[in-house]
Amino acid sequence: MSERAAFQRRIYALIVLAGFIFSIFSIRLIDVQAVQASGFAQRASNEMWNSSILLAPRGTITDVNGLELARSVAAINIVVDQTMITDPMTTAAIAAPVLGLSTSELSSLLTGSKRYQIILKQAAPAIWANLNTTLDSYNKKIMAQRGGVSKRIVGFFSERSYIRDYPTGRLAASLVGIINDAGVGASGLESSMETTLAGKNGRYDYANGAGTIIPGSQQTLTDAKPGKGIQLTIDRDIQWVAQNAISQAVKSAKAASGTVVVMNPKTGEILAQASAPNFDPSNKKSISLTSLRNPAVQDVYEPGSTGKIITIASAIEEGKTTPETVWTIPYSLKVGVAKFHDAEHHATQRLTTAGVLAQSSNVGAIQIGQQLSHSNLYNYLAKFGIGQSTGSHLPGESAGLLPRVDSWSDTTAPTIAFGQGYSVTALQATSVFATIANDGVRVTPNVIAGYVDSSGSFTASKPQQTLRVVSAETAQEMRLMMESVVSEQGTAPAAAIAGYRIAGKTGTAQRADATCHCYRGYTSSFIGFAPADQPKYVVSVVIQNPQGQHFGGVIAAPVFKTVMSFVLQSKHVPPTNTNKVVYALNEAGLNKQQQKKKA
Repeated sequence: MSERAAFQRRIYALIVLAGFIFSIFSIRLIDVQAVQASGFAQRASNEMWNSSILLAPRGTITDVNGLELARSVAAINIVVDQTMITDPMTTAAIAAPVLGLSTSELSSLLTGSKRYQIILKQAAPAIWANLNTTLDSYNKKIMAQRGGVSKRIVGFFSERSYIRDYPTGRLAASLVGIINDAGVGASGLESSMETTLAGKNGRYDYANGAGTIIPGSQQTLTDAKPGKGIQLTIDRDIQWVAQNAISQAVKSAKAASGTVVVMNPKTGEILAQASAPNFDPSNKKSISLTSLRNPAVQDVYEPGSTGKIITIASAIEEGKTTPETVWTIPYSLKVGVAKFHDAEHHATQRLTTAGVLAQSSNVGAIQIGQQLSHSNLYNYLAKFGIGQSTGSHLPGESAGLLPRVDSWSDTTAPTIAFGQGYSVTALQATSVFATIANDGVRVTPNVIAGYVDSSGSFTASKPQQTLRVVSAETAQEMRLMMESVVSEQGTAPAAAIAGYRIAGKTGTAQRADATCHCYRGYTSSFIGFAPADQPKYVVSVVIQNPQGQHFGGVIAAPVFKTVMSFVLQSKHVPPTNTNKVVYALNEAGLNKQQQKKKA
């Protein structure tokens, strides 16, 4: 073979080899571009895109006039991608002072393989801005060094959050309640209305570039739905006056606690529900398990003489007595093996039923109660709401305690007749007087006026349930008798308000002490309504375990006067123009009235 032919063969072989190699590259290129392109893109997408929670704000709680008692204020959650933190200790040393955390605490939060770790909840926007400034300053310095790129601090992100704010502080704190660190209602209405107040969180995607969210990359996957707002029946101004009055009274009496409830007897609406001591929901140091309780519905006590209202109203309804029936009232009375007596020693008296109520005679109440069978008295107590929840749906509400009638002993009925031997809450006791004020019809107490959706549309609560307990005639007679309690001959002249007819009843009950299983201390109370001839509002005052002076007419009645005076003025209730019908309180007074009529 000639040299020319050999050279041509070699050239041909090289051409074939080149074609083969080109074919291999072509196939690989097709594989990369067409076959594996989607896989590379998916991997890049997975590494670049993150998903996070889009928090929903809780609904606002307002008073009846729309003034905010609890609201959600925009804040920031600061989170970190632990896989992007190359040096947890150094990062913690730089970031911890800005975040208000210890270096060791932050270091533990930065260490691990979580793509989402919350570092600081509900941070103020200024904290997030300061953190960014601090990290940017550090990164600029480190980039100027050799190999600084790998030592940059990246991986911190922010997400929208909310702080629960209570702009009125301690006002109505036990009623409104608080939320816990997880953002869930922990007490009060925040807890009982959790499903209404809590919104529904959404989700969003964002692109992650060099440890930060790429601006404009956020894509909402599911919108967050704000919770519904709740408008209460509470009037902020009345609540403030009630809160201030009971706080001062508890402090002055060195008492364990106290409550005030203001109620519209016709609608069941609660205008104020104040308690002392209370707490500041924005100050965790002022909060304890005890202070979180709502004493108006959770604490029970034996009502004492305010319970005589039920006994006397029941007897009048059954035709067993009238306001002017005369009773012989000794200082003490033996029933079975027990001996009962009045609060203060006196000679045997001849009092009318109105006089028994005005002077709060235990012996007289027992004699009136003896006109009723045990089952009859028990049934009236139940109709007035004793031993059962009021239906207010306030969290933790107690039903109180009413012994089953088949368990009564010989001394149970007389004890119950003057208001001991059973237990009530302040709201239950208020409801009893509201029933008398509302012509004998009991209305379920209510603290929620309605609901407000995210568009601002208001939906009113359903009307409250009603139950007739006694006749309108019986209720009217009771109101006239209860006016005598506030007279100079009654136990609570300190509750009188110039220009208005006031009706009410004092209570000074022995206080059951669970630690010794005995009676120790007192529960002092006054509950009344105004104007007595056409009642518009009921105010109850209950003070637990006062030290020193303990009579309800002395320490509770002045609180009633302060609160009721403001309620009547703020609601523009005109002074009473009708003349008061005065029932005789004793036999001598009754005889004088009868002689005048004959003359």
